[in-house]
Amino acid sequence: MKWVPKNFGRLAEALLEHLYLVLSSVGIALVISLIVGIWAARRPRTFGAIVIVTGVLFAVPSLALFALLIPVLGIGAAPAITGLAAYSLMILIRNIGLGFQAIPRDVLDAANGMGYGTPRRIWEIELPLAMPFVVGGIRIAIVTVIGIATVAAYINAGGLGVIIFEGIDQRFPEKILAGGLLTSALALFADYLFASLEKYLRRRNGRQAA
Repeated sequence: MKWVPKNFGRLAEALLEHLYLVLSSVGIALVISLIVGIWAARRPRTFGAIVIVTGVLFAVPSLALFALLIPVLGIGAAPAITGLAAYSLMILIRNIGLGFQAIPRDVLDAANGMGYGTPRRIWEIELPLAMPFVVGGIRIAIVTVIGIATVAAYINAGGLGVIIFEGIDQRFPEKILAGGLLTSALALFADYLFASLEKYLRRRNGRQAA
């Protein structure tokens, strides 16, 4: 391992670029998904149709989706973030919708009986109860996007994929290993962090229900 000790700065820069791609895309998708998921949760047919449409987007190979976005957005981070956000939509909308659908009807009726308007009921009652589902969706989306974001190096978006593909082109196993291990470590850390938060929220909701 000679290349890695001499290139910590470059690896750190690639890691930060990767984090920027992941957090930006999932953040954008989360805002959209909260609006769409909460609205569609009480409309089962609409919710099902939205999940199918976003599922079709999710099934498109990443290179093909990025290539379709290049004529509109050019190369670089913009098409990468747009494509990665599109991949996150199905996961987030589905989880958010399921979380709101899982709220007992009597809880909603009690909130309505206490004079809660829709915005207040969503913010103070429904969203806290659905939060474990929301965090679970964020966890799956982030872990998924961390892996897919490596492919974005093909369109000059930066990230850890640059190190991996350089290693492939140069037949340099150490670069491939360094980029791959950092990507895996990032995904495992994110999974652990959000899984712990999800478990905490479920325990808290369980104590409040009791």
